[in-house]
Amino acid sequence: MSIIKIKRINSADLPLPTKMSDGASGYDIFAAIDGCVVIEPGEISLLSAGFSLEIPIGYEAQIRPRSGLALKHGISLVNTPGTIDADYRGEIKVILINHGNEPYTINRGDRIAQMVFVQLPSIQLIEERELSNTDRGSGGFGHTGF
Repeated sequence: MSIIKIKRINSADLPLPTKMSDGASGYDIFAAIDGCVVIEPGEISLLSAGFSLEIPIGYEAQIRPRSGLALKHGISLVNTPGTIDADYRGEIKVILINHGNEPYTINRGDRIAQMVFVQLPSIQLIEERELSNTDRGSGGFGHTGF
């Protein structure tokens, strides 16, 4: 088991990121905002999560949308998944967007996103003049149909 240190920032009254079930992959993140924030349709808002992390080298944290917010209200992340690198020590923040048709209000302590920790493979990129051929080749962006 890897250990990841967490430091609260303006969030002593809030839960730390929490798995909501035994089988959950993600840790729910709670809004560490003062008062409330209303996100209008089409609007983007940067919200504090109220903590910073010390992630070991070889890991990253991915910030992902919550499926319930996406389905019920059209609330998602602009950069999904957001990547938190192992050497970042600043406060975690979440970039939400309202894809819905109605304004959406977020209050302090609301669950706004989820965080998944991922172990990264050790990779070395080697430059080559040619790459091996495949049936797909350079086809992309819908080349096999919809």
